Amino acid sequence: MKRGVGAGPDLALIHGWGLGSAVWQPLVAALSRTWRVHLVDLPGYGESSGGSEDFTQAARDLIDALPDSVTLCGWSLGAMLAMRAALLAPQRVAGLLLVGATASFTQRGDWYPAQAPPVLDSFSDSLGRQPEQTLQRFVALLCQGDQHARTLTRTLLACLRGQPAPAGETLRRGLDWLREVDLRPLLPTMTTRCLLIHGEHDRLNPVAAAQYLATTLPDARLAIVAGAGHAPFLTDPEGFVRLLEAFCHARPAT
Repeated sequence: MKRGVGAGPDLALIHGWGLGSAVWQPLVAALSRTWRVHLVDLPGYGESSGGSEDFTQAARDLIDALPDSVTLCGWSLGAMLAMRAALLAPQRVAGLLLVGATASFTQRGDWYPAQAPPVLDSFSDSLGRQPEQTLQRFVALLCQGDQHARTLTRTLLACLRGQPAPAGETLRRGLDWLREVDLRPLLPTMTTRCLLIHGEHDRLNPVAAAQYLATTLPDARLAIVAGAGHAPFLTDPEGFVRLLEAFCHARPAT
């Protein structure tokens, strides 16, 4: 489920839907100079076997596979799993870095800064017929709005080609989670301190979703990355590492 690189305090990098742990590779050299970096492959990605269909159980399995006092850095769906894991085992998590995060990926009756259900339905419909093209379409969508959209798209497409494609069942399960999971009722009980890092032009999870998290989580700060889309850690990797270092080295509020 994970690979460790470097030495120091434990930092787990948790990828999102469709792209495995290789998406973090541009940051590993810099991060591993300070931390022991755990590159997490979610169930069904990379060499990781398939896991539970249940979102909460998957979050429990995630934290159970990591050492105590780990900082969880999750991107998109990975951020949702990181939040759920911290709520399940707060005593084991030193901090949360939530990248391109939201409490609910899908619009609901009282929740609008999210994707309309037909967007997810269209991805689900095309997965069975054209899985490779569906992932390529997703990459194009997450790069929209980024100031380096062309370069970033090429980088992520190369990432897709350079690792085993997740099975259709794995991708379907992730879409189900994105459609069904709503963490909003749980957020006020979060005791873990959080840093939200969000792209200014994120088209998948709008900035309003991160602003909601920043005001609802009891101990959270929001950093908006100018010119970035849904993958701010790739738009400005040096700035991302600086934000991470400042957060991890800051003393928790008492």
